[in-house]
Amino acid sequence: MKLWQGLFAMIWIAFLEFLIVMSTHVAAFGGVADPLIYIHSALGFAMILLALNNYNGVRNTTIAGRVKRTAQSTFQLSILMAVLGVILLFKGYLTWEIPVVNLSLFYVLLFVHVVNAFAIITQAAAVAIAYDMWEDKEFDQVTTAGEVPPMPTPAKAASKP
Repeated sequence: MKLWQGLFAMIWIAFLEFLIVMSTHVAAFGGVADPLIYIHSALGFAMILLALNNYNGVRNTTIAGRVKRTAQSTFQLSILMAVLGVILLFKGYLTWEIPVVNLSLFYVLLFVHVVNAFAIITQAAAVAIAYDMWEDKEFDQVTTAGEVPPMPTPAKAASKP
């Protein structure tokens, strides 16, 4: 898999994870939640591997340091997500109520888990777009202020006789 494909795959897997989690809560009443949670966990593990691969791939380029740091923090957040996910499996032990927010520890950790998921999809998109623009040398092109130029048409490959 090329690096740009892995970077964009991370976004789509994160999006799929959101859909699965929403389906899990809806399907919980029909007894379908358990298989979806296993799928969610498997995709979460795949995201860790993909985030590590993406981070290593970006790190081994000459792209700007900010993009490398964002890829690194995306990988770190994926590890945090896994840790929180495992903790959330023990809902029965997380019933301690936090008085300030009037919620159990489970729901506070679930909130942190969801916020981190949004951070991951946002950072993955930022890294993917930045890498794509860097690879295509689009930062070297300047446009007129106020103008939105049309998308360039790709050069056609020379046909062989």
